[in-house]
Amino acid sequence: MKSYRNLLKIGILVPGLILGFGCTKLDQQLGNTLSPSQAATTISAALLLQGAYNDLAGSFQGQDQVFSLEENSTDESLVPTRAGDWDDNGVWRVVHNHTWTADHSQVLNVFNSLNKINFDATNVLSFSPTAEQAAEARFLRAMALYYLLDLYGQFPIRNPGDNLLNPPTVQTGAAASSFIISELNAVIPVLSASNGTTHATPDAAKVLLMHALLQRGAWATPASPTFADADMLQVISLGQSIMSSGKYSYNKDYFANFNVTNSTSPELILAYPNTSGAAVAGGIPNSSPQGRWMMTLHYNSYGHPGQGIYTNAGWNGFSTISDFYNSFNPNQATAPFVYGPADTLADTRMGGRFRADNTPYSGLRPGLLVGQQYDEKGAVRYDRKGNLLAFQPDISPDMKETGSNLEITGIRGVKYVPDFSKADGTYYNTNSGNWLVLMRYPDVVLMVAEAKMRSTSATDNAGALALVNGLRAARGAAPFTSMTLAPASNIVDDKAAPNTLIGERGRELWWESYRRTDLIRFGLFNTIWQYKPSDAPKYLVFPIPTQALASNPNLKQNTGY
Repeated sequence: MKSYRNLLKIGILVPGLILGFGCTKLDQQLGNTLSPSQAATTISAALLLQGAYNDLAGSFQGQDQVFSLEENSTDESLVPTRAGDWDDNGVWRVVHNHTWTADHSQVLNVFNSLNKINFDATNVLSFSPTAEQAAEARFLRAMALYYLLDLYGQFPIRNPGDNLLNPPTVQTGAAASSFIISELNAVIPVLSASNGTTHATPDAAKVLLMHALLQRGAWATPASPTFADADMLQVISLGQSIMSSGKYSYNKDYFANFNVTNSTSPELILAYPNTSGAAVAGGIPNSSPQGRWMMTLHYNSYGHPGQGIYTNAGWNGFSTISDFYNSFNPNQATAPFVYGPADTLADTRMGGRFRADNTPYSGLRPGLLVGQQYDEKGAVRYDRKGNLLAFQPDISPDMKETGSNLEITGIRGVKYVPDFSKADGTYYNTNSGNWLVLMRYPDVVLMVAEAKMRSTSATDNAGALALVNGLRAARGAAPFTSMTLAPASNIVDDKAAPNTLIGERGRELWWESYRRTDLIRFGLFNTIWQYKPSDAPKYLVFPIPTQALASNPNLKQNTGY
């Protein structure tokens, strides 16, 4: 028997156990023991599995979790310090300009939150799960391990029955990637296709497997990724099985993939569910994705004046760089560039259009916001200093804003559409109902196109171009006449070479937590872009957090840190 008191000392398992115990009375005295048979009857695999699913919100919904490491470290996003706002000892700025250390708070928090999924999912396997429950748990664990390997170059892992008093073993390199890939291949035939988009399905496992196969060579040598032909052929086969299934199609309204009714989107493959106004829905904590628009919108971006003040509509932080904005419009190869509503006609993914679910209530036209902002009646909005609320494309070189324009610099990205679904037309600033998108159909199409271009035995550039042009047509963008994988000049968002696959992934999947991984795979992550004046190869992986090294001697610090 294992001592329950000793079990509590193993902090990595406690969260999942607490979720499992939530509705069960335990007459347990300090120092008593809990036998495996007692545990099996007290804790159900179903409750533990739901706890592991609940963990997804912790890693992927918050703006300071995986999203920050995947997006703020790239050309798609940055968080300037605006006077006293968003300073946080510089943690946001150092992510964008690649000067983080092993003591960075987000590096630690993401490592911990992903490992919570890892160990909570593993815990399911110790409590007599059904074959389906075990397959779902293994999928969730593989998903956590994928991100741990991608971000940190290694991951700790336990197996059911391991002595909890010993530190987890650690996998790196080819063994680590092979384990993830073998796990996904094993669960695809077992997972139920009827699970729906909020649980693991064969298609969700196929999508994650496609990513792992594309990324395998980048994990092995991130400074010079390789692509095995067998892996590319499997990516094509997996993707085509999804594309030919008839289950998915492009949404005619791009931003409807992220609004309060996005649960019905024909593009969803995996998502975390939320319900408007509900703290808990269907037994699932409703952590709400409202931070995805609050993190970027200005304090006065929406809301009616009340008693002389505006409702707090945002936190006025996250922005994108002008070079990334300009990559949406191939007609803007040279300065002066056009920024504003007319420019957004180049590609619907830029937004800037009237939306019946937002504009009549707030004046918002979600997408990449630049220039003057207006209220629901068409009147101009102002910042808190009385200046016109007109977002400017350029940010101070050191990402520290001062002076009269400190509240309005930076192009703002509103991809998740604020939830104005209350009967009176007001908004849910907490517990909003938008589902968090984790996997989407266009990503499958773009991965197949990439594998077609990277394959040596089945190279199909024409087929890849046709797939991308089909997506561009659905987004109201002009077709490409030709396409390369990346700009020949090796510059991210090269305005002279807009017809690249990496550019199209950026335009379609912006702010969906793919960009860092994509740039590494395409050999562009160490290049220079706006507000990042230098770089070094060590930043291709994040350091193992100092606290993690102290708690597990099997972890080894990555080179250069």
